[in-house]
Amino acid sequence: MFAKVIIDQDAKALDREFEYIVPQGMAVSEGMRVLVPFGARLLQGFVVELSQSCEFDQSKLKEIDRTVEDFAVIKPEMLALMRHMADKLHLKLASCLRLFLPAEMRTDKVRELVVRFVSLAQDFEMPSARAKKQLEIVEFLKENGKQKFADVSNQFGYAPLSALVKNGVVIVENEQILRAPEFDKLQQEHRKLTDLQTRAVETICENKTYLLHGVTGSGKTEVYMCLIERQLERGKSALMLVPEISLTPQVLANFKARFGDQVALIHSGLSAGERFDEWKRIFFGQAKVVVGARSAIFSPIENLGIIIIDEEHEQSYVSENNPRYDTHDIAQFRRAYNDCTLVLGSATPSIDSYAKAIDGEFQLVEMPVRVNGMEMPKIQIIDMMMELRHGNNNIFSMPLMFELKDIVERKKQAMIFINRRGFSSFQRCRQCGYVAKCSDCDVALVYHRFENKLKCHYCGKRYHALDVCPSCGSTDIKQGAIGTERVVEELRKMFPDVPILRMDNDTTSVKNGHRKILNEFRACKPGILVGTQMIAKGHDFEDVLLVGIVDADQSLYQADFRSIGRTFQLITQVAGRAGRSATQGKVILQTYSPNHYVYRFATNYDYKGFFKKEINLRKVTKFPPYARIVRVLFSHENEKVVAEECKECFEKIKEIKEDAPDEFVYLDVMKAPLNKIKNKFRYQIMMRFALSRADELEKQVFDCINPKCKSSVFFEINPNNLS
Repeated sequence: MFAKVIIDQDAKALDREFEYIVPQGMAVSEGMRVLVPFGARLLQGFVVELSQSCEFDQSKLKEIDRTVEDFAVIKPEMLALMRHMADKLHLKLASCLRLFLPAEMRTDKVRELVVRFVSLAQDFEMPSARAKKQLEIVEFLKENGKQKFADVSNQFGYAPLSALVKNGVVIVENEQILRAPEFDKLQQEHRKLTDLQTRAVETICENKTYLLHGVTGSGKTEVYMCLIERQLERGKSALMLVPEISLTPQVLANFKARFGDQVALIHSGLSAGERFDEWKRIFFGQAKVVVGARSAIFSPIENLGIIIIDEEHEQSYVSENNPRYDTHDIAQFRRAYNDCTLVLGSATPSIDSYAKAIDGEFQLVEMPVRVNGMEMPKIQIIDMMMELRHGNNNIFSMPLMFELKDIVERKKQAMIFINRRGFSSFQRCRQCGYVAKCSDCDVALVYHRFENKLKCHYCGKRYHALDVCPSCGSTDIKQGAIGTERVVEELRKMFPDVPILRMDNDTTSVKNGHRKILNEFRACKPGILVGTQMIAKGHDFEDVLLVGIVDADQSLYQADFRSIGRTFQLITQVAGRAGRSATQGKVILQTYSPNHYVYRFATNYDYKGFFKKEINLRKVTKFPPYARIVRVLFSHENEKVVAEECKECFEKIKEIKEDAPDEFVYLDVMKAPLNKIKNKFRYQIMMRFALSRADELEKQVFDCINPKCKSSVFFEINPNNLS
């Protein structure tokens, strides 16, 4: 028998199948990990196909050395998904396979946790009265039952415990211990569904794609759980995705309360042991409901009945690192493979998804009213230019300060949203204009006052904060746009006795950081939570009556056709955190562009009006969903190399355009907006195709990339981040 093996190496030259002989008597199946001779080395690989015939000279083939496990770690669905991703997304085969296993498992850095336990034998003779420690151990085990060997040994001593084992009084057994993520225990409760929730559950009943458009607080999570419950009753399994790790503690607690040990959690914040054990529970069918962030879409769960993507509009569902993929595309593949239901849920659906719902490709299900019947929070727009004219140089407008004081006096809670971490976005010399930049990345360094450091948010390098300008020697240093640290500092000056919590990448980097901050905030009355987009979605705090948006314009003027849509989504999502109980909430939105049309739609929660304007703009300008954007990004340490290789590829693409001039809406080559990241220069070719021949042209463009080029090349379809 012969096996086609993909070598687990992320190299262009190895991106193909290699044939090996399966030795007589070796049990090998498709999806197994194996060790194979490759040159002078023994490398790990994955068996992707078995056959009785061989395409090459058998005398030149080598034999598989051995299998790593006695079972196939890659299931048939994942092998099919690998081929789909390699073909449609132009990814390396090994890069796809790596997504399907915990990283530490592939590198053999994690094992099952096996612990020794001791217990009394059924029939035993009591030790001698002189062996006091042994007698103490016997009495302890009589009273407490089975205990860990290490705990008993530490308490009573290794020698007396070993003697009891040797004499058959105590038996030792090895048991595997599952390392499970921590979660908050909630009382299980089945809430009575509203009419809208009931209608949604009854409507979502076929094996197709649904777009659940429900306002914030409309009870989408309860709908999700009812849909999952129905699939479990049918003997099926379920996959539930959330956009941020910060949401998983709350979602996990709710799902554990409803579905118990059937729930497994998958996300990057787990320890290696937790991730490995949760993966195994899913793989062997012990967990029927998987909850997780983006990477959970690759969980080895079988017999899928439903896939749910909550907050489906979030850009975190698109991987911006290699391998690059869109979770929606993977979910559609798995939906078709399993012939199951796919639900995309959001209060502010992506323009592309809503357009598909309008066109009938998805079925639209609407929940336009909150569960509690309350009106959506009122959004008050504050013109910060007027605040300046009236002498207010504070980062908070007068109305926001007034509302915050009222919240504190009433012992309620507030959230302050600013989508920028650190103290300030840069440090600049007022005299000569010098701006501190990262030596490895083409970006300004962000000042973090708590550590008094300048940090690069792309590569993580740290630098000393500026006291003196290194260019001209001036001590007149200006701080850039404010971040979460600065907001917290100002709030603590205003309310020294009120707990002010901060939630961003800096405060949540430790294990269970999100959970600890959210639980602490839940207990603070009054309390103020300052955060980035981590706080903008999914969280449900009944005493949050005020949301302040400090800098609503931040995402508005980015060089990206999606920037206005993202601004609308962020405002709507963060506003939805207020007034989720019996009292109507309030939102103070600070802006320097109060007349921008996006604020008119946002203050009225008019998604349909916003969609109509946005889709018309995209149709006129020929942006997705009316065209397809393709970016070919080259990256290398040597700028000359990357520039030449990018230009060489561009010349070939120009020839394709000459044969199909009407199909190219746009084509150009340029430096990437962020020209250098992690000491690698970046050049890109940007193009837009008409949809009529997009698939064909996309493949032709991919073939223009020289497989022997020195640069790292990233091929992106409708990239989420154009920087």
